Amino acid sequence: MEKEIRAIVLGAGKGTRMKSNLPKVLHEIFAKPLIGWVLDSINNLPYKNESIVIIGHGAHDVEEYLNHNYKYVKTTLQKEQLGTGHAVAQAVPILHGYRGTAIIVCGDTPLITTKTLRELIKFHEENASDLTVMTTKFDNPTGYGRIIRSVKDEVMKIVEEKDATESQKEIKEVNTGVYCLDWAKIRKAFNELKNNNAQGEYYLTDIIKWARENSYKVLGYETKNNEEIYGINSRQHLAVASNIMKRRYLDELMTKGVTIVDPESTYISPDTEIGEDTIIYPNTYIEGRNKIAKNCKIGPMTHLRGGCEVGEGSKIGNFVELKNAQIAKKTNVCHLSYIGDAEIGSHVNIGAGTIFANYNSITKKKKRSVLEDGVSVGSNSVIVAPVHLGKESFIAASSCITKDVESHALAMTRVHQKEIKNWVKDNKEKK
Repeated sequence: MEKEIRAIVLGAGKGTRMKSNLPKVLHEIFAKPLIGWVLDSINNLPYKNESIVIIGHGAHDVEEYLNHNYKYVKTTLQKEQLGTGHAVAQAVPILHGYRGTAIIVCGDTPLITTKTLRELIKFHEENASDLTVMTTKFDNPTGYGRIIRSVKDEVMKIVEEKDATESQKEIKEVNTGVYCLDWAKIRKAFNELKNNNAQGEYYLTDIIKWARENSYKVLGYETKNNEEIYGINSRQHLAVASNIMKRRYLDELMTKGVTIVDPESTYISPDTEIGEDTIIYPNTYIEGRNKIAKNCKIGPMTHLRGGCEVGEGSKIGNFVELKNAQIAKKTNVCHLSYIGDAEIGSHVNIGAGTIFANYNSITKKKKRSVLEDGVSVGSNSVIVAPVHLGKESFIAASSCITKDVESHALAMTRVHQKEIKNWVKDNKEKK
């Protein structure tokens, strides 16, 4: 049988320090909400899985995003914000009867990877643990809950910094907020947690104490990459996480044979695939899910907004923007153009300043245009969707194309040039 897991994702927080009406988990990196990055890492695990997202602040917006983008996700509402332990308790009725492995992950940690989650689950199961806390180490662990281990290396408890002794504050191993548990055994904890603390909240960390009191085995799995647990609580955090994500993906691309001329000024979403020997020039920004083939040249000053495919040997030049466009091999879109909702063939040339008018602001709908192989579009032209330009048709410069064009035909909509002699001189004299 295919192995199953369940994931509980904490996404109810408001994110007060974000200073925003938008729920914290819907703030974006590379046009994808934070919670989307977390769910993608979970969904890429090599197991049959289902996620339960705990929603609270901005519940309607979060639920709408999840329903539109994720198939195997359920939501449950935390009506009152009574702590992280209380949040997980909302998933207990949904997981009634489930007896397998479960993981708990924070919805504001977009840098967590599938590899790390897989290693956590593997460690948990190979060591026959009942509850495993994912930990990491910082040279300066200020602000994090410290991991207290026994002489047998089991986790005894997590001590928050405000409650830690001076010697405990010297501990560099900290709680990441990620847990793996035998759900059938540990689920009872969420109905028995106490809120006898200054905040009157039910803390998720208290399941460690509960598990040990009930003679369950509690271990800690240390991940070496402490960047992955980086939680977003402010706009500054969002910027830091964005840069970490872009840096590690650019490193991965360069390792695979992609040339990044200037990594400092280049931003590429990890959802974008790029083939070897492609060159990415400075000040290029690529967001969303795209596929760029081998031997392409992208940039400088290029923006891909998602849903784009660029065929082998094609060039997308400076100050070009693409959105939901499929471009075949050896096609040039060299400069100062916008290509949106289009299917463009091979060996096509798009002249400078070409605009695809694809959006009707009254109906709020977009329409597509198709350009077959070998089409040449002259500079400063407008392609008004929906139109179909036949094979090797030629669009004269400064044309506004609103109808289909046959193969091998020339289409032009210019008025005849008119010249008024001495117009400048005469107007200067009148002034």
